[in-house]
Amino acid sequence: MTSDRRAELAVSLAGVRERIARACAAAGRPAEEVTLVAVTKTYPASDVVLLAGLGVTDVGENRDQEAAAKAAEVRAAGATPRWHFVGQLQRNKVKSVIGYADVVESVDSERLAQALARAAPGRPAPLEVLVQVSIDGDPERGGAAGDDLWRTADAVAGADGLRLGGLMAVAPLGWEPDRAFEVLAGLAARLVAAHPAATAVSAGMSGDLEAAVRHGATHVRIGTSLLGMRNPLR
Repeated sequence: MTSDRRAELAVSLAGVRERIARACAAAGRPAEEVTLVAVTKTYPASDVVLLAGLGVTDVGENRDQEAAAKAAEVRAAGATPRWHFVGQLQRNKVKSVIGYADVVESVDSERLAQALARAAPGRPAPLEVLVQVSIDGDPERGGAAGDDLWRTADAVAGADGLRLGGLMAVAPLGWEPDRAFEVLAGLAARLVAAHPAATAVSAGMSGDLEAAVRHGATHVRIGTSLLGMRNPLR
């Protein structure tokens, strides 16, 4: 079964990489500028180990309870991907997430940035943080908007133990991806003007990665196209 799953993942991975390469070529960008983050939520640690063996360097998870155990299992198997926490993060989960995540992509408030900063000093390296943008300003979906976005970014940049990496966003429901990612690109340019090292832009998923790459995404978060349809009961 493991060999069958590895072959299945290899085919899917080749297809995703080809999509990224084509999108980059169409945008006049080198494919090396875009990092694939394999979103492995609901999939077993064995899939992460197989993906790492196929050359995937970055893995995303969105629930701490699942991710903490999975990261430990993957580490015990000898695989060492960079772990991205991409889900909404509650402050009471910060200490756990700090223990395995290399990147937290979903920081959307000064209070969360401060909680991460308080927990970060014991880490061997600074925690990379992306500030999650609310493109349409809807508070129900997470993300910072307006002045809160810039206050959160400044709080991350000024915190010991944290490193401001850039921005993350999800295209809002009902928006054309090109419109959403054009807005994000403008915000990213403004952030880089204030914080020149904060160049990461995490945007685009299985259905809209091409639009994200067209508008400057440096990271695309891919689940379904890589791992298959998730079990809807989980």
